[in-house]
Amino acid sequence: MNNAKDIQPILDRALAGMRLTADDCTALYESDDFVRTGLAADEIRKRHHPEDVVTYIIDRNINYTNVCNVVCTFCAFYRRPGAKDTYVLSMDEVCRKIDETIELGGTGVLMQGGLHPDFGIEWYEELLSTLHARYPNFQLHCFSPPEIHNIHLISKLDYETILARLKAAGLNSLPGGGGEILDDEVRKRVSTKCTTDEWLDVMRAAHRVGLRSTATLMSGIGDQIKHRVRHLARLRSLQDETNGFTAFINWTFQRENTALGRRIKTEPTGIDYLKTLSIARLFLDNFVNFQSSWLTQGLKLGQVALRFGANDMGSVMIEENVVSAAGAHNTANEAELRRQITDAGFRPQQRDILYRHVNREQTPEENNTNEMREMIEVTAN
Repeated sequence: MNNAKDIQPILDRALAGMRLTADDCTALYESDDFVRTGLAADEIRKRHHPEDVVTYIIDRNINYTNVCNVVCTFCAFYRRPGAKDTYVLSMDEVCRKIDETIELGGTGVLMQGGLHPDFGIEWYEELLSTLHARYPNFQLHCFSPPEIHNIHLISKLDYETILARLKAAGLNSLPGGGGEILDDEVRKRVSTKCTTDEWLDVMRAAHRVGLRSTATLMSGIGDQIKHRVRHLARLRSLQDETNGFTAFINWTFQRENTALGRRIKTEPTGIDYLKTLSIARLFLDNFVNFQSSWLTQGLKLGQVALRFGANDMGSVMIEENVVSAAGAHNTANEAELRRQITDAGFRPQQRDILYRHVNREQTPEENNTNEMREMIEVTAN
C-alpha cells in the first residue's frame, strides 16, 4: 500500500485543476488513505456545487419484461425465454405504475428490461409513442446500451438510426445500465451481452442524436484495479468527445441469488465503494454530477458518500426489481431522503432526469395530505 505522502502530490494536482493520469488513478486506488482522497473529492464537489445543494429525483424503475436472451452471472432478475415465470407488462400495467409515480410527485420513469428476442424497434416505438401521447410532460429515461444493441441485432439498423427513431417517439434520455466494468477481460467472464466498444458506441450514438445519458460502474465482479482505471479512462475519453453524460453512478455487486455470487463469496466493502466514488470525482474532471448509491450501499453509507464527492442522493425509488432480486433491500421515502441530506449539512432539492431543479407547487388539498403522503413507504424493491 502507498501512504499519504505518496498520494499528496496527486491530490495537489487534482486540486490545482490538472488532469490526472491513469497511473495517478492507480496510485489512488492502491493507497489506503481513502480519507485524504475523499477530502480532495469533497473539495472538487464544492467547486462544482458551491451552493451546497444535494439533489434527488422521484421516479420509478419499470422493468417491462424479465425475458432475456443473454446470460449475466451477476443478475438474479432475468429469465430465459420460455421459462415459466417470464412476463411482459401490458400497456395498462405500465400506465398504472406511471399514474402512481405522478401521484407521489414523480417526474419520470427509468424503464429497462431484459433483452427480449422478439422485440424489434417497432415494439419500443409503440411503447414510447403511446406513453408520450398520454404523458407529454413526463420524462422517459429508458433502455440501456445492451437493449439498444439487442434492437440493432433484431432490426438490423445502426445505433444512430435506432436512437433517432426512439427519440422521435418520445425517449428523453438513456440510463447507463449494462456498463458494469468496461473492459472485455472482465465482461467476457461474467456476461454474454454487448462488448465494451458496443456499449460506448451506443452512448456515442445517443449523444450524437441529442440524447443525454448517465454513466455507471459496478465493481466486485472479479475486476481488478487496472480494470476500473480503464473503465474510468474510457468514460472520460467519450465525455471529452461528446459531453453527453449527465452523471456518474457507481455501486458494488450484490451477490445474493446470483450464479456469480456463489463463486465470489465476499462483496466489496464500504471503503471500496467510497474509494471508487472519490477517485472518480477526481479523475472524471469533465463530469459535473456524481450520485450516491444508497439503494445498494444503504442510507447511512449513502449519506457519507455526500462527503466523498457525491452531490446527488439518487432516486426515491418507488419500485426496483433488478438489484433487489440480488439482495439489495434498502428503502426510503421522500421525507427520509430529505432528512438524510439535511443531516449531512446540505439543502435537499428535487430534480428531474436532466438535473434541472423541480419545485412542486401544492394546492390546499395537497397541503392537508402532505403529512400522510410523507408517511407512505416508497420502497426500492
